[in-house]
Amino acid sequence: MENTNNDYHVSFFKPVTTRARRNRNMVIKLIIVWAVAIFGFQITLKLLGKPTPEPALTEFNAVWTDVKDGNASEAQLKVFANSVLQCLGKIYIEPDMKTALSNAFNYSLFQIAGDELDELCHNVEAFNELKSSSDNIADLTYIQSRKKLEADVADILGISTTDVKIIAVPFSINADMKDEFTAENQALTEKAMNLYMTHNRSFLTDFNFLGFPFHYFYSAVFLLFLFVGLCWIYCVETDKIEKQEQMA
Repeated sequence: MENTNNDYHVSFFKPVTTRARRNRNMVIKLIIVWAVAIFGFQITLKLLGKPTPEPALTEFNAVWTDVKDGNASEAQLKVFANSVLQCLGKIYIEPDMKTALSNAFNYSLFQIAGDELDELCHNVEAFNELKSSSDNIADLTYIQSRKKLEADVADILGISTTDVKIIAVPFSINADMKDEFTAENQALTEKAMNLYMTHNRSFLTDFNFLGFPFHYFYSAVFLLFLFVGLCWIYCVETDKIEKQEQMA
């Protein structure tokens, strides 16, 4: 007959009662399922993923040599500016790399501005004055100046003002960087483009499920439901153990 004198003693790793041992074993099993679901999937992503460049990086690489050597045509500079602007729209970029990318973007943009150069310079100066003097980005004058600048850049680059990368223009344009694309910034630009525009991809990332890339759905939705399900299983199994122990 089991000794109940130690029922008050609780130890997960050294349970002293049958009930505690069964509870411990169940918890360990649930933790293993949870760990496999999380880390197993991440390991699978790592094993199956292959470095894949974004289309913007492919376009960048196609013109990079000519841009670096100073032999790029206007069309090549336009492609170059568009691809760099795409990278500048990333949420986070190392500060030194962001400076280099801004240099690359402004150098190429002002090179291809043509007849619109004077207007572009004027609008950049006007926007920068408003940006430095206004504390309210919802100010109508500030918004109009920003939209005018975005429209000018979109027209030069041959893209729509609704293109998602155009939102990076107000934070990237700087007329002081238009005259020279330094060798240091060239090296950093190439490094930044390859770093931020290359991603590990596989069928797990390319396959869409219920409108989401599968790895997003798995990480954000499936694991949440799995956690809730494991908690429910724990509650049900605990009730069973309690009933069985009371009957014993």
